[in-house]
Amino acid sequence: MKAVTIRTLQEMKRERRRFCCLTAYDASFARAAASAGIETILVGDSLGMVLQGHASTLPVTIEEMAYHTRCVSRGAAPALVIGDMPFMSYATPEDAMRNAAMLMQAGAHMVKLEGGAWLVDTVQRLSERGVPVCAHLGLTPQSVNSFGGFVVQGRDPVAAQRIADDAKALADAGATLLVLECVPRALATDITTQLTVPVIGIGAGAGTDAQVLVMHDMLGMTPRPPRFVQNFLTGGRDIASAFAAYAAAVRDGSFPQPEHGFD
Repeated sequence: MKAVTIRTLQEMKRERRRFCCLTAYDASFARAAASAGIETILVGDSLGMVLQGHASTLPVTIEEMAYHTRCVSRGAAPALVIGDMPFMSYATPEDAMRNAAMLMQAGAHMVKLEGGAWLVDTVQRLSERGVPVCAHLGLTPQSVNSFGGFVVQGRDPVAAQRIADDAKALADAGATLLVLECVPRALATDITTQLTVPVIGIGAGAGTDAQVLVMHDMLGMTPRPPRFVQNFLTGGRDIASAFAAYAAAVRDGSFPQPEHGFD
């Protein structure tokens, strides 16, 4: 199979073909996801919660992210690997470049940053230096303390416009992929339509170019899963077939359903 690149995802957006993203943290699960046809694998700082048992992603370090990225990269081909930049690892452009280099050298094809227009300079510098960037807007888990919890973002007109403006600014600065998390369906659809870069949704409705889930959530391993999650490890499926069922549901539009999103 041909390697998935950002050009692959851009072509899929132009052709209105949905693609899939799933988290993985080691070579075995990355291989299973890639074999099921998952185009993009996110080495998420969600590992702080699902692997390490923390209440948030904040304790995760760049060294831990680099370790898990190395593991995933050994099993992920031909999928595109996105490495999460953890809390405070990109507080300044200089921090971002140093820490992004660690993830890229560990095997990531792209890094993901959480935040709005304040990241424009950082995104531009990384892009100019050959580091592809995935921006992350809406509910950004690293800001959970500022938000007062894991709550939907962009429900009032001012907040919605700010997210839309931030998305455009980050794309103009060079971000080649965007994640929208826990925003109203209509807002996510509008942003997806307005941007030329592919948009991945999670709790953002079916109007985005792609969907992402945390692997442990979609395998039913989370005691109280978020509203936007569907358990695909049902009906006698094994893990490999659960991954394939998730990919098929994203592509044919049967996931997410209205109950997995927000107004």
